[in-house]
Amino acid sequence: MNPTHTLDEFLDLVDENDNVVGKKKRSEVYAEHLSNFRVVNAFVVNSKGEIWIPRRAADKRIFPLCLDMSMGGHVESGETYKDTLKRETEEELNIDTDKADIRLLGHLSPQKEGVSANMNVYEIKMDEAPDYNKSDFVEYFWLTPKALFERIANGDKTKGDLPKLVKIFYGDK
Repeated sequence: MNPTHTLDEFLDLVDENDNVVGKKKRSEVYAEHLSNFRVVNAFVVNSKGEIWIPRRAADKRIFPLCLDMSMGGHVESGETYKDTLKRETEEELNIDTDKADIRLLGHLSPQKEGVSANMNVYEIKMDEAPDYNKSDFVEYFWLTPKALFERIANGDKTKGDLPKLVKIFYGDK
């Protein structure tokens, strides 16, 4: 882990056009229920079209033991989306983004798509399960969008934006 990386890092605050207008500590952003900050999310997808969906660790501050995006992280103040993608993908999945097959799926915002923050969503193509960080995730599943939505219908809890992102980028079949 990056020694300068803390759990209460500063996050840039952005306007409706994703331009930086200020910054606050992560704890303040969540205490104030703000959505004008930046995050990255990524989905690992195999050649069968299945998405690698991990379950968050029990000690996570938000959404413990919930199904999650393959990777996600806050864009720290001064970072770009791409900087965060690289840092978080290495931290959570032990994947070097310089050597991986990655593409940008799209940019979403709270105002337009109703997601929790301004976000860039990426796809990582690979057939093997990532060597994930065991302090972030406790298990994983390779699921089609349909299988994921069946799990949710049967009571499996998810991180807030997971169903929305899968539906936007992969549909529900």
